[in-house]
Amino acid sequence: MSFEAAVHSKAIHLDKLSLDMTAAAGSGHPSSAMSLGHLVTVLMYHAMRWDPKNPSDPRSDRLVLSEGHAVPIIYAAFADLGGVFGKPDNLRPVTIDDLKLLRAAACELDGHPNPMEGFPFFDAATGSLGQGLSVSAGLGLAAKTDRLDRRIYCLIGDGESREGQVWEAIDFIADHRLTNVCPIFNCNGAGQSDKVSPQQSAETLRKKLEAAGFEVALIDGHDPEAIRRSLDSFGQRDEDARPMAIVARTVKGWGSSTMTAGNWHGKPAAGDALNKAKAELDEKRVELVKGLGVGDSFFKIKPPTGSAPESSEAGDTPTFTEAMRRYDMATIVQKGTWATRKAYGVALRTLGHANPDVVVLDADVKNSTFAETFAKDGELASRYFECRIAEQNMFSAAAGLSAAGKIPFCSTFAKFVTRAYDQIEMAINSGANLKIVGSHAGISLAADGPSQMSLPDVAWFRSLATMKDHRGNPGCYVLQPADAYAAYALTMVMAEYEGACYMRTLRNDTEFLYDDATVFNLGGFEVLTQGRDLLIAASGYMVHEANKCLDALDKAGIDATLVDLYSIPFDTEKLLDLANANNGMILTIEDNYGGGIGSAVADALTEDGGSFTLSQMFVRRIPKSARTADEVLKMCGLHATDIIQAACRMLQVAEL
Repeated sequence: MSFEAAVHSKAIHLDKLSLDMTAAAGSGHPSSAMSLGHLVTVLMYHAMRWDPKNPSDPRSDRLVLSEGHAVPIIYAAFADLGGVFGKPDNLRPVTIDDLKLLRAAACELDGHPNPMEGFPFFDAATGSLGQGLSVSAGLGLAAKTDRLDRRIYCLIGDGESREGQVWEAIDFIADHRLTNVCPIFNCNGAGQSDKVSPQQSAETLRKKLEAAGFEVALIDGHDPEAIRRSLDSFGQRDEDARPMAIVARTVKGWGSSTMTAGNWHGKPAAGDALNKAKAELDEKRVELVKGLGVGDSFFKIKPPTGSAPESSEAGDTPTFTEAMRRYDMATIVQKGTWATRKAYGVALRTLGHANPDVVVLDADVKNSTFAETFAKDGELASRYFECRIAEQNMFSAAAGLSAAGKIPFCSTFAKFVTRAYDQIEMAINSGANLKIVGSHAGISLAADGPSQMSLPDVAWFRSLATMKDHRGNPGCYVLQPADAYAAYALTMVMAEYEGACYMRTLRNDTEFLYDDATVFNLGGFEVLTQGRDLLIAASGYMVHEANKCLDALDKAGIDATLVDLYSIPFDTEKLLDLANANNGMILTIEDNYGGGIGSAVADALTEDGGSFTLSQMFVRRIPKSARTADEVLKMCGLHATDIIQAACRMLQVAEL
């Protein structure tokens, strides 16, 4: 049997398994899987260097299936090769019986790739189209940084190539000369409801890729020799070459006239249609293999090469004051005010020297987020990755870096983080150790106006904090440091924690509230003043605004407790104890739209079932530009004078 005949025979076998498993599941995408049969066969049985018995080997080549709905073809090949799956302490080979449990609640074979459910061949959850190439870029960056001879292959649908993020990733790969990443476009010409646009045709994609600086192989995606030649060519490239992409013309439902007739997208064949489709594939095998016997002698999976990356341990980190002295900024500490975004920059630099796994990504605003503090350090610059104005690519690339063992810190304006909510959620689904920092947060930004203000971000990230991730921890911690000491310390805590965190930082300088002795923890809060009449819980900039009110409230006869509620989630029991010590009266203050700390406190009160009175202050209108933070706070009813009046109304004290 020739290589060509062997690939045809194996692809048809995998196609039939895809038909069977989707039929058993009663859902899935067999026609998309069948368009990839030959590409997946040559990739997994010939081109990739990997070990089916150890699919998560850090030296292995990787395959990212951006076209996640076509995953049955990967499961079929994986089972045929004896690949192991399951949780790390209970790995076992995938069987044909396992394939029949596709999409079942008790099975690790999810409807779309999902490594955290027990399929370690994949590095990231995909299926939200357009994200896989960015993940691949992150994996490629990590391999390049660690000097690993590791290739990353990414299968991308032609329909999903309409997504702008795909081209953000293409630019990123070109910028960083990631010749170890191979985008493979599966051009079957069919989307979900209709044919793809001519803009996503194989020829047009080739021209776009060439314009971006790629060498492109335009091939028949069902021609085994053409696939082998293009993949072998990619495998022989050196670091000085142009990046390479493969554009493969394929047929959705290849090999079966039943599956190519009409629209079978997301519709498994069953009954007579299933039997007919499988019979047609058998006929196709006879036609292509020309009576030669079936055998796997032409396939020999090459094991991963090279040494595994050495594990590293983080060193000790100095206190904020010590770090400021180290970097000749001791006078700032003496001054007593500094912006939290600047303290974040110092923390990043300190972390970079202490932990070689820390990497930093930014989206063309490093001089505002102060990620440039890391980027400009000569010893750290190689671990800084500029992403330009392409936030979606940045967060998905960070997911790839995380899958390769890095601790990625991603920064941009907090407002622009909202562009990538889907990418962040998918990264969390993937188990990514993602650290997100949004600067210029809230309305204290003032002069730049609402297009630059992050207002719904706390509510969205707080929704992730209400669920548990695959490790049993909050899906995401939301952190809002009120001063430089807190920002520095919380950055250190984020690095130590395995999981997702989102931290808001401020443009404006704020007074120091803390010192090096203050301990900040995920889930914690700080009691700044202890009273007995009213518990005021504030976050970020609003802690300072609330602090201004305490003397006036005292003159009005209100003895208030002020809490810096810097973390969501927080210690509910401890906060409720404080509320009870203040007659159950609680006022929450935040400089964002509702659904943030006020809602988190409300949920805690509801679950407790006790008798409490809660009043929430947050941004209740669309702000506009103002010259100062005071002006915009007054505009939105969040100025210190507004807080005082709200407190007086709650306690039925004459308003000042």
